Amino acid sequence: MPEPTMSSGRPPVEALAARAASEAPATAPADRVAELRRQIAYHSARYHQDDAPEIADFEYDALVLELTELEASHPELASAVSPTATVGAPPSPAFAPVQHALRMLSLDNVFSVDELTAWGVRLERLLAGEPEARSAVAFVCEPKIDGLAMSLRYERGTLVRAATRGDGTTGEDVTANVRTIGVIPHELTLPATDLPEVLEVRGEVYLPLAAFEELNRRQLEAGLRPFANPRNSAAGSLRQKDPAVTAERPLAFFAYGLGEVRGGPLAGRGGPLERQSAALELLARAGFPVNPMIRREAELDGVARYCAEALERRHDLDYEIDGVVVKVDDVALQRRLGATSHAPRWAVAYKFPPEERTTLLKQILVSIGRTGRATPFAALEPVVVAGSTVGLASLHNEDQVALKDLREGDTVIVRKAGDVIPEVVGPVLAARPPDAAPWRFPTTCPGCGGPLVRLEGESDTFCINVDCPAQQLQRIAHFAARSAMDIEGLGEMRVGQLIGAGLVHDVADLYRLDLEALAALEGFGEVSARNLLAAIDASRARGMTRLLVALSIHHVGPTIAAALAAAIVDLDALGAASEEQLSAIDQVGGTIAASVVAFFASERNRQVIEKLRSAGVAFGSDRYRSPTSEEAAPLPLAGRSVVVTGTLEGFSREEAEAAILERGGKSPGSVSAKTFAVVVGAEPGAAKLSKAEQLGIPILDEAAFRRLLATGELA
Repeated sequence: MPEPTMSSGRPPVEALAARAASEAPATAPADRVAELRRQIAYHSARYHQDDAPEIADFEYDALVLELTELEASHPELASAVSPTATVGAPPSPAFAPVQHALRMLSLDNVFSVDELTAWGVRLERLLAGEPEARSAVAFVCEPKIDGLAMSLRYERGTLVRAATRGDGTTGEDVTANVRTIGVIPHELTLPATDLPEVLEVRGEVYLPLAAFEELNRRQLEAGLRPFANPRNSAAGSLRQKDPAVTAERPLAFFAYGLGEVRGGPLAGRGGPLERQSAALELLARAGFPVNPMIRREAELDGVARYCAEALERRHDLDYEIDGVVVKVDDVALQRRLGATSHAPRWAVAYKFPPEERTTLLKQILVSIGRTGRATPFAALEPVVVAGSTVGLASLHNEDQVALKDLREGDTVIVRKAGDVIPEVVGPVLAARPPDAAPWRFPTTCPGCGGPLVRLEGESDTFCINVDCPAQQLQRIAHFAARSAMDIEGLGEMRVGQLIGAGLVHDVADLYRLDLEALAALEGFGEVSARNLLAAIDASRARGMTRLLVALSIHHVGPTIAAALAAAIVDLDALGAASEEQLSAIDQVGGTIAASVVAFFASERNRQVIEKLRSAGVAFGSDRYRSPTSEEAAPLPLAGRSVVVTGTLEGFSREEAEAAILERGGKSPGSVSAKTFAVVVGAEPGAAKLSKAEQLGIPILDEAAFRRLLATGELA
């Protein structure tokens, strides 16, 4: 089973707790315990009461773990009111209090297979005198939904009250808001003869990811700050004073167990209350959504396999999970095992590696791309998120920085939920330095000192100096990239060296390089210079599709380049085409057509094209087929749409799309009924995968994708 570790080899939360303890000022254990209790109580209130956490769950867990270890080492410091012995946080006075008939406990956490095994050993020790009970231990595993715990009370089958967990003893009455959640039944669908006098159902209210994205889209359109994450959005939606506001948020619910059951046949011994798995079946019959991933495992090895599978599927789901909940299935054994002051001994939460961390935003800088677009990005104090170290993160544009109110010196939440590109979610306002000033977009280009201009109605800002060295470097590096002219050995550093030496000023100058000048540069020898010249020479025959990608025409990527190359015979014909002619091509709209016409209308661009022609670069379409040609062989993916999602081992995203396009196919960004197949790599998009499954579209792994490229046939 994959087990995330930091450089120390310890589970990451344990390593963080150890580091925090070692970096803490040298204080007496009692003082450190008092400080940890103060911090944990503060952060617990911010999370449970205010729905505005200031640290990530991972860092909160590390504080609790350090306190737990200190209290274990110094039993005289233990306290019944310590955060390690209590649950949640006191309910908000904004809602009427609800006394739980049975306490709603928290869960102890484990962070590795070794810790999961140690929990199993403790169970065996607790049942040491009962060999039959030990042999009967089986487990129920379910995804740990990152939502809000909820208690639903039904009397004779009718919903009469809904309450949050609160501090485990007293929760908040949110009945009116919960009634707006469509999947929660107002009346149970059990036969009248099976209805108990009281049935308490426990579960988790959450916000699906698709709904969260739509909610944030509306926030941005309204000029409001986006919500930080689905869990806080769900909690905030449920705690609205006006149920009409809650009703506008498409909250969902999974039932995971029973609380109080009074009267009726269900309370009888041997009924569905005697096993957790049977209770879940009962809940499904009663009309509640029960997670389809729940599985019963007869032994702990199976539990470990389940945890590994859930971790792999984490980003396939339309809801966030942060681990797996493992419970002893036999309710009689649950009663024998009992509970501590805050958690049952018969259940545990296996926590996944963190996907959110807090860190320092040291600077907000601006990079200049090949089209002159100026993109702000965050320079962060390096932090390990989702298994990799994050030091930089794009901030997209001026409006995004303003909406999130990001400032240099802020402590920020960084998220990397299965995506390659990390995101700065937002600032921790309570930790903001008093002198932190709002960030202002620079007015001059960091590359050339020229003006930065934001066009009216646009969200992007541009350097308008076409001779800007930063643009020049990015254009040439892009020209040489694998998805463009594929010139091996010509990366950004080499391009910068060639520009600095005055050997190249535009992409066409690459074809004028000579052996003597290259070999004289630092880091080059005759062999490496010959290799680079050979790679440049080979790129002359790449064809029109790759050349169009390489020329950095605004809005023209691999898909549009392939569409243009399929419809027009060569680069000269493309340059002579009108907007109307280009707009008529499949996938090419008015905006793209105008961009292509504007590119070829530029005198500077025409000069570069003539230099490329003189250098012998092929202008003819590599995909053009005359309809009258009897020699034209059909391409294996002609007319077929193949969507790629996730990370492939043997292809970058651009290379996979280019491979599809070169074989006559299309590679759109979304799944539809017209999609021929969906190629799935590591950490695929949940929405794309779900839609493909709903539509019955073939789903291919990388090996099947290679067969498709070679033969045009599905395995």
